[in-house]
Amino acid sequence: MANVKCLTLANGAKMPMVGLGTWKSKPGEVAEAVKKAIGVGYRMIDCAFIYGNEPEIGPAIKEKISDGTVKREELFIISKLWNTYHRKDLVKKCITQTLNNLQLDYLDIYLMHWPMAYKEDGENVPRDEDGNIILSEIDFLEAWKEMEKLVDEGLTKAIGLSNFNSKQVQRIFDNCRIKPANLQIEINPYLSNERLVNFAHEKGLTVTAHSCLGSNDRPWAKPDDPKLLEDPRLLEIAKKVGKSPAQVVLRWGIQRGYAVIPKTVSEERMKENLQIFDFELSDEDMKTVSSYNHNYRACHLTWVKDHIYYPFKEEF
Repeated sequence: MANVKCLTLANGAKMPMVGLGTWKSKPGEVAEAVKKAIGVGYRMIDCAFIYGNEPEIGPAIKEKISDGTVKREELFIISKLWNTYHRKDLVKKCITQTLNNLQLDYLDIYLMHWPMAYKEDGENVPRDEDGNIILSEIDFLEAWKEMEKLVDEGLTKAIGLSNFNSKQVQRIFDNCRIKPANLQIEINPYLSNERLVNFAHEKGLTVTAHSCLGSNDRPWAKPDDPKLLEDPRLLEIAKKVGKSPAQVVLRWGIQRGYAVIPKTVSEERMKENLQIFDFELSDEDMKTVSSYNHNYRACHLTWVKDHIYYPFKEEF
C-alpha cells in the first residue's frame, strides 16, 4: 500500500493528499472503480450529489468495510451540497440523501459545490423553455449557516467550499461560526491558480485540486481544446524523471502543498497515481511546469456567468 501523506484540517482530521475523483465515472463503472481504489490503497473518495453516482458508490464502500479491507474511520469521504439546495430548509435534505445513498452515518467533509444557487424544488439542473438554467439568488451565507448545523448534528465532521473566489471565501470567514476546512478548486499546470492557493494557505485553509490532470473528458470539451498530458514540454520532463506525465503533474501539485483527486476507473492508473511520493521534482522542473500556466479554465460554467455569485469575474 502506498505511503500517502496527509494534510491536517482545522478540526485536526487527517486528509490524504491523493484521493479518487468520481466526477464523470459512468454508472456500472464507478462501483468497481471505488472497490479497486480502496483495494490498492486509496483512503479518500471525492463524491458529489450532482454526479448522480453516489447510489453505486455507497454499496462499494460498504462492501470494502464489510470484507475487512478498511474500517470506516480509515476512510475520508467527501461530498457536496448541490446548487438547488442552498435554501435553508433544503441543506439538510441534500446531505441526508447523500448519506442514504453512500450508506454512511457521517461525511468527513461536506463542501458547498458552487457559490451560485439554482431554482429550488424541481430538476437538479432547472431550465427554461430556451434551455437556459434558471437561477436563484439565495445568498451562499444562508446555506453556510445551515451547513454549520450539520457539523453540530454530527452529519459531517467538517465543512468547506468548492469553486469559490478569494472575495467569496473571505466573506464566509467574516460571517461564519465554523470556519471552512478545505477549498476545492480547479488547479493544473494550465491553471496554476497560484494567488488563490496562496490566499487559502494564508488563511489556514487546506486546498484540493479538482480537474488536476486537465479534465479532457468534461462533457463540454471541444476536439481542439489543449490536452495537458500530451504537452511535449511535460513529456520531456516525464521522460527525464522516469515517470508518466500524470505522475509529474500530480507530484507538482503535492509539492505545492495541496491534495489531488484524479479520476480514473483503471486499476493500473490508480496505482500509478498513488506512486508520487517516491520522487521529487527539482526546483527547476517545478518552475518549468508552473510556466505552462495561461489561466486556461476547463470548468468555467460560462452559461451561468450572469449569476450574482458567479465566481470567475474576479482575478482570483
